[in-house]
Amino acid sequence: MKILVTGVAGFIGSTLGLRLLARGDEVVGIDNLNDYYDVNLKLARLERLQAHSNFTFIKLDIADRAGMEALFAKEKFQRVMHLAAQAGVRYSLTNPHAYIDANIVGFMNVLEGCRHHQVEHLAYASSSSVYGANTNMPFSIHHNIDHPVSLYAASKKANELMAHTYSHLYRLPTTGLRFFTVYGPWGRPDMSLFLFTRSLLEGKPIDVFNYGNHRRDFTYIDDIVEGVIRVIDRPAQANPHWSGQDPDPGTSTAPYRVYNIGNNNPVQLLTFIETLEKCLGKTAIKNLLPLQPGDVPDTYADVTDLVQDLDYKPATLLEDGIRNFVEWYKDFYRIS
Repeated sequence: MKILVTGVAGFIGSTLGLRLLARGDEVVGIDNLNDYYDVNLKLARLERLQAHSNFTFIKLDIADRAGMEALFAKEKFQRVMHLAAQAGVRYSLTNPHAYIDANIVGFMNVLEGCRHHQVEHLAYASSSSVYGANTNMPFSIHHNIDHPVSLYAASKKANELMAHTYSHLYRLPTTGLRFFTVYGPWGRPDMSLFLFTRSLLEGKPIDVFNYGNHRRDFTYIDDIVEGVIRVIDRPAQANPHWSGQDPDPGTSTAPYRVYNIGNNNPVQLLTFIETLEKCLGKTAIKNLLPLQPGDVPDTYADVTDLVQDLDYKPATLLEDGIRNFVEWYKDFYRIS
């Protein structure tokens, strides 16, 4: 198939691109290569993709309406995996407009491109952040998500609402993927595993929020990508049993679905740090801090629907995933 991957220089986008190319798909990737984090890491990810003849990279911002219109008109994609976004909960507290530009305006441009150019299926990144103030665990796609606690989370919920509207009005199959704390090789430098590894190797203290009592459903990158590919290959279907009398938030009479992709096994942050310490052979100097604005104390994915519909459940052990990251980190940054 000919597949558009937005945010292709990102953590998930670049890993997904390699998997799609390996199975013979033609991949067109776009990214604006912004400086939210180290651009050299993004360029290194791109370099791996550009070794493939079936890969085309176009530097483009999804908020560029004219540019996006021209892209869709020229390329005639069969499927779209939309991963480009302004990420990060804490960054949204100080840079809110970046989230509206990328996550709302940009997503609108993607939806319009799909609508007008007969895209067979739009899959897009949502986030576990949409569960917000919910405390009923594990988080289920059938739970109400009306109480986000960060602008980032609100923008991701808005994406799901916008997608449903296009599925309803134009019968565009859309599937949202609520990712749970993705980690692994080629990861993002603003995320905890990257930050902790760098600090431990440099002998610097690490900031441990909520006094280490966070629990996160850490999900390994390869598990995420396997789930994404299965979703891309299975366009969303309408739920014939959906009822407006008892509305199910996870399905619709329109060809619309959302799924959790998580490890279904929450781990306390202090345990996560202990595992990293073992892999590095170093002890962390912990700076224990309170819960930060916009953060949620725990995440825990109910992946029942993912298993039922796609016959898939993430299963990589935390110890294996962290070990793989540490090996990649030392190799990439040439640390003996």
